[in-house]
Amino acid sequence: MVVDDTQSAGEVSEIRFGSQTKHTDTRLTHVSGGDVANEQLKIQALIIDDEPLARKRIRDLLKDDEDVELAGECCSGSEALAFIEQAKPSLVFLDIQMPETDGFELMEMMSASGLHPAVIFVTAYDKYALRAFDAQAVDYLLKPFSESRFRRAVQRAKDQIRQGNGGLLSSQLLALLREAQPGKKYSDRLVIRSGGRALFLRADEIDYIEAAGNYLTLHVGKENHLIRETMQNFEARLDPERFLRIHRSTIVNIERIKEFQPWFAGEYVVVLRDGRKLTLSRTYRARVQEFLGK
Repeated sequence: MVVDDTQSAGEVSEIRFGSQTKHTDTRLTHVSGGDVANEQLKIQALIIDDEPLARKRIRDLLKDDEDVELAGECCSGSEALAFIEQAKPSLVFLDIQMPETDGFELMEMMSASGLHPAVIFVTAYDKYALRAFDAQAVDYLLKPFSESRFRRAVQRAKDQIRQGNGGLLSSQLLALLREAQPGKKYSDRLVIRSGGRALFLRADEIDYIEAAGNYLTLHVGKENHLIRETMQNFEARLDPERFLRIHRSTIVNIERIKEFQPWFAGEYVVVLRDGRKLTLSRTYRARVQEFLGK
């Protein structure tokens, strides 16, 4: 995917996805207000869905919306993240069920990259599990959706964008969707910002995590990655069946543990398979004993 952003306002830029080329009109929309003419940029929208017919459905419904302009389409999460970082659309139509990188993982990637567009989730979840979302004034589209339902979701998104809280409510919806999601609850893959790069890691690649204030060091084999994140937030993304908190500043991958050795004052030394040693504090000893007793 390549975004050509060298044109000035009023020209047409090209957005290429693989062998496809999309044209985006970047001209300003003129809005009249009494005797004063105001210029207002249209809301730039992105469609992310691996199904061509689903993308076409949204594209067709957006044609008559004078407030929204389609900036592009993506068929995968990794492609979408690159586009969003480049073009920074205000509105995203995001399919939840996609191969490789699903909607949940993409939302986490955007958050890690400091990107918070308003998101309308597109989902096939059972409608009864989604009833609570209406009461939260959040946005989702249940496949197959009607035109009236689409218009209502888009209007909500417009209101959120104008109020400047689109990203906040999208994050609230993400949490609700995770609660409704059957089975999987934790991240198998993580995106981290380290040294100006966006790195994709499988959770099981992490040996252990150390905290220092609002920063974490991820120990991955011979590499260390420093990220800005709290231990509490990062721990919530990890499967507790695979990762164990052994200290207020340490989480370890259970598969990396070789043995526990008693130390002093009720503490233990956790010996990893590669010989590295970590401290198990008394505060977390009961949690470890509970795990070992399973």
